[in-house]
Amino acid sequence: MIKKWLINSPDENAVKELSAKGGLTSLAARTLVSAGIDTMDKAVSFFGQQEEKDFDMGFSDPFLIRDMERACELLNEAVDSGELICVYGDYDCDGVTATAVLSGYLTDIGGNVITYINERSEGYGMNLEAVKKLSERGVSLIVTVDNGISAIDEAALCKELGITLIITDHHQPRDILPEAAAVVDPHRPDCPSFYKDYCGCGLALKLIAAMEGGDMERAVEQYSDLAAIATVADVVPLTGENREIVRYGLHYLENTENEGLRALIEKSGLKPPYTSTSAAFTLAPRINAAGRIGSPSDALKLLMSETPEEAEEYAEKVCALNSERKEYENKMIADIAAQIKADSTLLDGRVLVFRGNGWHHGVIGIAAARCVEKFGKPVFLMSADEGETELRGSARSIEGLNVFKALSFAEETLTKFGGHSGAGGFSLEADKFPMFRQKLLEYADIQAAEGIPCVPVIQVGGAISPSELTVQGVKGLTVLEPFGEGNPRPVFLLQGCRIDDIISLSNGAHTKLSVSGGGTQLTGLMFGTKTDEFPLKRGDEANLLISPEINSFGGKESVSLRITDIRRKGLNQQKLIAAEETYYMFRRGEKLDGRLIPLMIPERADLAAVYKAAGRQRLSPMGLYSRLETEMNYCKFLLCLDIFSETGLMEFDRCAEKVHIIPGAPKANTDLAPTMQRLKALI
Repeated sequence: MIKKWLINSPDENAVKELSAKGGLTSLAARTLVSAGIDTMDKAVSFFGQQEEKDFDMGFSDPFLIRDMERACELLNEAVDSGELICVYGDYDCDGVTATAVLSGYLTDIGGNVITYINERSEGYGMNLEAVKKLSERGVSLIVTVDNGISAIDEAALCKELGITLIITDHHQPRDILPEAAAVVDPHRPDCPSFYKDYCGCGLALKLIAAMEGGDMERAVEQYSDLAAIATVADVVPLTGENREIVRYGLHYLENTENEGLRALIEKSGLKPPYTSTSAAFTLAPRINAAGRIGSPSDALKLLMSETPEEAEEYAEKVCALNSERKEYENKMIADIAAQIKADSTLLDGRVLVFRGNGWHHGVIGIAAARCVEKFGKPVFLMSADEGETELRGSARSIEGLNVFKALSFAEETLTKFGGHSGAGGFSLEADKFPMFRQKLLEYADIQAAEGIPCVPVIQVGGAISPSELTVQGVKGLTVLEPFGEGNPRPVFLLQGCRIDDIISLSNGAHTKLSVSGGGTQLTGLMFGTKTDEFPLKRGDEANLLISPEINSFGGKESVSLRITDIRRKGLNQQKLIAAEETYYMFRRGEKLDGRLIPLMIPERADLAAVYKAAGRQRLSPMGLYSRLETEMNYCKFLLCLDIFSETGLMEFDRCAEKVHIIPGAPKANTDLAPTMQRLKALI
């Protein structure tokens, strides 16, 4: 799937004004203006309050959130009267950290507190059996974190059993809210709060601030280290208050007083300075692994450890579980690849739907995210355990298809679902799978018919010249950190760079490029791109999407480029994307404009050009297309690959997105290929 380069053209006057008045480098100012932060007022709002002792500018009044005041009243009454309070969390990183944060705070102020987190086998959110068990234990107040907004039946049971229920959740509510004593969810339609995008732990932080009379200072100083990890882990937008939570949290993380975090940092080998990236890819997966592979109670015990010895024990355990998680994940990806190899049409839909047997439910969400990154389409994965008839799954998406709305469209086939625009979870009976898949495809087709694009996008902060990539200019980008969802690491376009050298790294696993343009020479790294599969050659001119970084070696600093994407100079993006969509429409059997058919049918010369360009290398389709010595529509090119694959002359692995000639393959008549026959039948 071709990623769309969405190249912004920031107003140069606004860039100059921000640079001059804000003391920013031109690259930093250009990044802000490209993101719509084009005035000093907006820049001040973006950066928030930099003074640690003044929290007023960075955070809004927590009492603006509907039912927050009522939740505080009920919790304070329960603490004062010694009632047994249960903090009911979810089993992912966000839910576990939120449980640790809120239960820790309530205990500190004298509350009689226990915790409950579902095992993954119990499914997401509150469940009736758990409520009954908590009632039997004498719990008189339940406060949820990171769940509960869909707990209609559970809320009714709480009322019947005389349990006061407070819900704090950040997921999208349905049409009917649970009948709880307080429902604290910024997304409920009648909530007047300005900021909506907290994760569950971020919302718990706001609840603590409210219980402190609205003052964020204590909450941030004590708990923002955990809230920062949860915020980046849950992939909520890293803007506004979330940005402040992460900024402060990373600061406090360096000297955290949480014994569990200290042990986890040591076991994972993480070194300061800590960033949103290191939190998201080093700490969060280990916390998540407990709920995914083992028991979330292990992660909770880690984060609530009171001694270094206890913390070390649980840190070791969650790190081992994370290694086990990686094994399950790789096995699942291999299973999906085998399904695609057996039936390549599974990749043709506007959404991708895969069903497995015995897949570990704790890993399905991660695998779905990897598939989205790989295939550039929304992905729904599900599996049933041996002997069970219920499928449980997770979905991940890209901009253009809202997971929650798609699941709502298919609600008649589901027994349970929840989520938001980018991700969701669901359950259904196995016999409903064909109907569920069809409803998802139907929803995506409706979106496409309404002109709503669903194409993976790379946001680009404008075109720059190589001469702008100075050490001082690149170092100036650090003021924009922390980077994450909603505030991505800056990406710029370098046009018409000459490839001077192609260098193999790590035995060919990665590729280093030496490029030049405008009298400036730079080095760039393409991680995960094998050198023998790199499509271009020395002397070629290319357009590069780059994220600049500072490399320190031997006491000297230099600019290095992390290359996000690369294309041969002269390729027309709009035509490429339109041609690829036409190709998939043909494969899906959709009606095409009759005028396009003759232009799609490969001639003998077209097939010969593709075969000649392929050589003996394994290349991506776009890589091979970049090597063509003749002009050819990309749709026709892809159809050539299908024809060669069907006649045994090439292997076109659509899962790995690799194509290569099959050595020694016997001659074949390409006119007899099913794709060629279908094309000619349409004339």
